[in-house]
Amino acid sequence: MTGNSQNPALTGAPQQARTRLSALWRPALVQAFVKLDPRQLLRSPVMLVVELTAVVTSLLCLVPAQGVSTGLALQIALWLWFTVLFANFAEALAEGRGKARADSLKAGGEGLRARRRNADGSFADVAASSLRRGDLVRVEAGELIPGDGEIVEGIGAVNEAAITGESAPVIRESGGDRSAVTGNTRLVSDWLLVRISANPGESTLDRMIALVEGARRQKTPNEVALDILLIGLTLIFLLVVATLQPFARFAGGDLPLVYLVALLVTLIPTTIGGLLSAIGIAGMDRLVRLNVIAKSGRAVEAAGDVHVLLLDKTGTITFGNRRCSALFAAPGVSAMALAEGALLASLADDTPEGKSIVDYLRALHPLQEPPRSAVTPVPFSAETRLSGIDWNGRVLRKGAVDSVLDFLGRDRAGLAPELAREIDSIAQSGGTPLLVCADGELLGAVHLKDVVKPGIRQRFAELRTLGIRTVMVTGDNPLTAAAIAAEAGVDDVIAEATPEKKLQRIRQEQAEGKMVAMCGDGANDAPALAQA
Repeated sequence: MTGNSQNPALTGAPQQARTRLSALWRPALVQAFVKLDPRQLLRSPVMLVVELTAVVTSLLCLVPAQGVSTGLALQIALWLWFTVLFANFAEALAEGRGKARADSLKAGGEGLRARRRNADGSFADVAASSLRRGDLVRVEAGELIPGDGEIVEGIGAVNEAAITGESAPVIRESGGDRSAVTGNTRLVSDWLLVRISANPGESTLDRMIALVEGARRQKTPNEVALDILLIGLTLIFLLVVATLQPFARFAGGDLPLVYLVALLVTLIPTTIGGLLSAIGIAGMDRLVRLNVIAKSGRAVEAAGDVHVLLLDKTGTITFGNRRCSALFAAPGVSAMALAEGALLASLADDTPEGKSIVDYLRALHPLQEPPRSAVTPVPFSAETRLSGIDWNGRVLRKGAVDSVLDFLGRDRAGLAPELAREIDSIAQSGGTPLLVCADGELLGAVHLKDVVKPGIRQRFAELRTLGIRTVMVTGDNPLTAAAIAAEAGVDDVIAEATPEKKLQRIRQEQAEGKMVAMCGDGANDAPALAQA
């Protein structure tokens, strides 16, 4: 998919891409010489022939030939070796991008620190890579969880988007089926005491890295056809050149072997075989200038043959965080009173959802806000699932439906029918309903939802006219996923998707002979990106 020059997520992408490319040059140069091994060049018959002719020409430089100067033979040999090395360098540079993807995943866990509990109950700062199964670690709000484990104490909201693609933080607590946590996910609120359950090399992130490194990219139909053509032309011209010397001697002449070698390399499609990778890299560089990042030259070519496009929902189809989209006032409550209560109750909520409510209402209603020094903030907590302020004798709260009702000492049966219907409607549409109360009175509900990016439905319609089927993949539950898929206009949806589930779907489509593309922006998408 093409990038938008106004998209802040892509700001600086060309410079970053050039920096990563320059970091690959040195190892690619080393690999250019390593790939001179004929066993590796068997995959490229044209370049193997060029290398063999370069060897022959180099040997001919040591044997004087009548009518051929040593300088000419040496010049031909040098050009042949340069051709092979350049082709190897271009291929190594393209392969280095795939390796860099796995290295970037590994770098995500490097330098991560953890607070490990000692036998005497004290905590020591250690490297996360030194943790072993059974170690106890304490994680504070805002920190990355250092490894896969199980919560033995505490409750908190964990942002698992990097692993599952789930757009909203999930509540994790000790005991029950919600106690498992994954390494390299971020704790949003409160604190947790986690017992590590995986040794180094056995974590979820390590399995993802293995999937990336083990993924195999299928050749496009154009590549297969071109390989067959190049092999056929090489065999034909080998036969042509091999018969020239007998014909020349039959006519009473003689052709120096160096000339025959030079003619062979001139006739066979050396340029196509040697510059195929370079052409792809040149195309990728042009795309970078347009803020479009291509993972390989083959991906640029394969884009024209795509049948199925898988898109990660979070950050690709939607903005990534649930945002406030509407307010519904309770019977007898004015819209302005609800807006004021929701704004004040969200001032102390530093979660993305809380900030979105403040931004939404500031743009909708220019309300007078109290100075921060005059209020007593009540920050959002995963345990209470509430936030709010106490100000001038007023008590304002906003939070999950059950949490607000418990705070007020009520139950759902006591809700006004209109408000109850609106809460159910929000939940059934895949959104998240929140309640707002002030001084013991319910003011109404706030609708949080994954906001689909503007114009995305029209883009999917254009892809459909090109014969490309779109599939949305998300870690959300089926109800939420279906609602967002309908709004975005995709052709199919995969809910509760894990990295393994995405990879399995791509392999299934490829087994049916379809060319599959993948669009995603998170670490959990890396295996699928490598396979597609």
